[in-house]
Amino acid sequence: MSALLEEVREYRRLPSPEQRRAIRLEAHVSQEAIANALGVHRVSVARWEMGTRVPRRKVRLAYAKLLEELRRELEGEP
Repeated sequence: MSALLEEVREYRRLPSPEQRRAIRLEAHVSQEAIANALGVHRVSVARWEMGTRVPRRKVRLAYAKLLEELRRELEGEP
């Protein structure tokens, strides 16, 4: 049961597709750079930003963390 709860928490940490794209654009980072950082194809990142696909479990967590770090950097948080 705790694994299920953790998966729900991970999913909820991921910003909406529009927010994902906005964070990336504001940080001046390409889809290719995000893809390389996560070890996926650029098309995957494009699909995540369009909302037609959702990253799988391990990649979803890494993607959520990366977006959170970019957001914090943009806002000047430590």
